[in-house]
Amino acid sequence: MSHCVEFEEKNVEMAVKKACEELNIPREKLKHNVISYGSTGIFGLVGTKKARIRVTLPEPSPKVVFETPNKEQESENSFEQAAERVASQIEISHDEDEDHRVADDPRDIGREALQKIIDLITEDATISMEKRSNRIIFNVTGGNSAVLIGKRGQTLEAIQYIVEKIVNKNRKGRVGMHIDVEGYLEKRRTNLQGLALKMAEKVKSTGKPAAIGQMNAHDRRIVHIALQDDNMVRTQSKGEGFLKKLVIFPKKNSSRKEK
Repeated sequence: MSHCVEFEEKNVEMAVKKACEELNIPREKLKHNVISYGSTGIFGLVGTKKARIRVTLPEPSPKVVFETPNKEQESENSFEQAAERVASQIEISHDEDEDHRVADDPRDIGREALQKIIDLITEDATISMEKRSNRIIFNVTGGNSAVLIGKRGQTLEAIQYIVEKIVNKNRKGRVGMHIDVEGYLEKRRTNLQGLALKMAEKVKSTGKPAAIGQMNAHDRRIVHIALQDDNMVRTQSKGEGFLKKLVIFPKKNSSRKEK
């Protein structure tokens, strides 16, 4: 079984590049069909149409379904409910003594939970682990990384949320963790930082706000931090639920003070 994701851009080449970046798939491994080659219209002004491609990806195992918010379901409750349903399917081995259960090493619990989830989705994926400051870092390599990551990292976000729920269940202090697949999050961070700087320059030159839509809390934080030292703009998250848009505003009296 397989499912498809469509991408649009000015031309096929740009659409393919966009698909490779968002799905973290090398160009030579991208399976796609061209739906439309697009059109420049009349003198490039009237009747222009974007090129569209359809990318085919393997369907995750039917044993577990990761539900991520859509336009009708963008709320913390719906995301938590989906995570709870999946988490309830993941059985983690504990000592029979309830006192020992709370004391179980969160690194072992997290690794076991993550491995079980990954095994339901793909084969031949391995997990390495390290600890930085107060966070546990899990790095996943091998297997079908595109399916593990999902469109714009939504499946990876769901996996991290579920593993955190399992690890912190019945635990007094919350344990922070970070799950990455084939370095996707680091690439995503770099791309978002570049986008933030580019958008900020646009805002400063036009004097008008600019928005980046449909971002999770992790991505919004990257943009906030990237622009926190820029005294000519400010950032603000808007909307409700799990996915929100982030708006970059020009600060009042931040430019043209001499005029």
